[in-house]
Amino acid sequence: MTPSEVREKMRSGEFSSPTSGLCEEYIQANLVILPKDLAFDFLLFCQRNPKSCPLIDVTDAGSYIPKMSAPQADLRTDLPKYRIYRDGQVVEEPTDITAYWTDDMVGFLIGCSFTFEDALIKNGIPMRHNEEGVNVPMYKTSIETSPAGKFAGPTVVSMRPMKEADVIRAVQVTSRFPSVHGAPVHIGNPESIGIQNIHQPDFGDAVTIKEGEVPVFWACGVTPQAIAMHMKPPLMITHAPGHMFITDLKSEHMSVI
Repeated sequence: MTPSEVREKMRSGEFSSPTSGLCEEYIQANLVILPKDLAFDFLLFCQRNPKSCPLIDVTDAGSYIPKMSAPQADLRTDLPKYRIYRDGQVVEEPTDITAYWTDDMVGFLIGCSFTFEDALIKNGIPMRHNEEGVNVPMYKTSIETSPAGKFAGPTVVSMRPMKEADVIRAVQVTSRFPSVHGAPVHIGNPESIGIQNIHQPDFGDAVTIKEGEVPVFWACGVTPQAIAMHMKPPLMITHAPGHMFITDLKSEHMSVI
């Protein structure tokens, strides 16, 4: 299916599952929606933390249309599942946020590592979360983000286990995609970045790590949700972890040759 066909299924409520593996040739994106009075600080936060928050698109205040990445889409309806944060707490996970939308809201689309998974698979590196039919595991870390205005807190990472012999290739492949997190931020011992139990992710699901495999960690666009828990804004709307917005932008057009 094309991105527009998948978004239509999300809009109708027919599809509400994680999006890993969908529309492999197209960029997937994390979503953050904030009132206009917080938008500049968050834009500055993204600029200072490009590994965690590589911007794909930013809407005009009050507009729910991502003009640069999917001009026929509607950010209020075209994701499979959202999260509503109030004062740092998740209060709801709706599939439509039309009732929450106000005329001062700004939408931010942030690159997602699901985008480069197809390139990894084509290089013979399987994705364990796809094999096991679960969401990718994500963890809060001891790696602090660079603060901007009211926004500060820990970096979140996604993890994919792989054979030691595949790690260098994985770094080479994902380095071509800086707009969707690029190369890993850590390889190996999870405790070195503050992850005490690799089998208990903070977001997503645990996956099997087989003998002879190492965990490889990429900066993750769920970082703003950890920031929301830390700074407790009155309202922040995001995607539910793993439930991404699918753009009309081709992955290869955004890669580094």
